[in-house]
Amino acid sequence: MSSPKATLEKLPRAMQVLLGLGAVALAAFPLIPLEASDFYLQMLTQMMILAIFAMSLDLLQGVTGLVSLGHAAYFGLAGYALAFLTPADTPISLWWSLPLAAAGAGLAALVIGFFVVRTHGIYFIMVTMAFAQMVFFLFFDNKALGGSDGLYVNFRPDATALGIDLENKAHFFYFTLAVMVGVYLFLRRVLFSPFGRVLAGIRVNEHRLRAVGYGSFGYKLAAFTLAGALAGVAGYLWAAQTGFVNPELMGFHMSAHAIMMVILGGMGNFAGAIIGAFTFEYVMHVLKDLPAIGDFDTGKHWQLWMGSFIVLVVIVAPRGLLGLGDKFLNRRQGGEPK
Repeated sequence: MSSPKATLEKLPRAMQVLLGLGAVALAAFPLIPLEASDFYLQMLTQMMILAIFAMSLDLLQGVTGLVSLGHAAYFGLAGYALAFLTPADTPISLWWSLPLAAAGAGLAALVIGFFVVRTHGIYFIMVTMAFAQMVFFLFFDNKALGGSDGLYVNFRPDATALGIDLENKAHFFYFTLAVMVGVYLFLRRVLFSPFGRVLAGIRVNEHRLRAVGYGSFGYKLAAFTLAGALAGVAGYLWAAQTGFVNPELMGFHMSAHAIMMVILGGMGNFAGAIIGAFTFEYVMHVLKDLPAIGDFDTGKHWQLWMGSFIVLVVIVAPRGLLGLGDKFLNRRQGGEPK
C-alpha cells in the first residue's frame, strides 16, 4: 500500500501550465506537415488510449491503494464487445456501442470485484490476476469467441451524426484526445469529491476509516467497477483504432504494462499516468529501434533496457516523473521539495 507521500494530488501551478501546453501541442500536432504523418498520428493516438487505460488503473493503484494484476481483462472485454457488436458489412453507431461496451466492462468488474475486494494485500493482487487469467483462457480456448487468433473489427464506429468521421485518422485522433482530457477532468473531480477522499483514506489507513464508520467494502467495490468501466473505454478505442482484438489484450503482460506506466509517471494524480503512458511508449519505440552492435541486436533485447530504465527512474524519482518535475520546479523557485 502506498504512503501519503507517494502521491502528488495537488499539482503546482507551473506543472498545470506545462500540462496545458502539452495538451495544446497535441491538439496542434495534426496541423504540422510531417513525413510519415499517418504513422505519428496513429502512434500518438495509441499513447492517448493507453493513457486512459493507465488513468483507470491509477484510480485503484494510486488513489485507493489496490494493486491489480488483472486490470487488462476489462480493457480486452470492451474491445471484444465492439468486435461482436460490429456487423460484417456496416459500421455500428458510436453513441450507443461505446456506452454499452464500457457498461459491459464495468459489469464484469462489479461481479469480479464483489469477490476480489474482500481480500487484502498480496491476496488481492493474486486473486485479480487469477480472475483475469480465467477470462483470458475463456477467450483463448473458445473458437466461438475467436480463439487464440482473435477477431477483426471491419469498420470503425459511426459518429457522422456530429460530423465526425472516425475512419479519418485526424478525426479519430481528436476524438481520442477529447476522451482522454474528459476522463482526466472527470477523475480529478472524483479525486477531490467526498467519494474520492474516502478512497484516499482507504489507501492511507483502511482500519481507521472503518473505525469512524465508513464501510470500505462498498467504496472499494465502486472504485473497482468505475476503474473497470474506464478501462473498457480505452479497450473500445484500442479495438476501433487497430481493427483487431485477441486474448493478449487481457493477458498478464498488458496489466503489467499499465502498472509500469502508472509507476513511471507517478501515482495518485492521473496526470502522472498520462506522462507515464507517453514516456513508456516513446522509450519503448526508441529502444526497439536501437542499432545492432556487431552480432548483438540491441533492439531485440529492448525489454532489458526498458527494465533498467524503469529501475533507474524508481531509484532517482520514487514519486515518478511527475514528482521529479515537481521537485525540480520547487528548487528553481527556491522552495523545498514536497
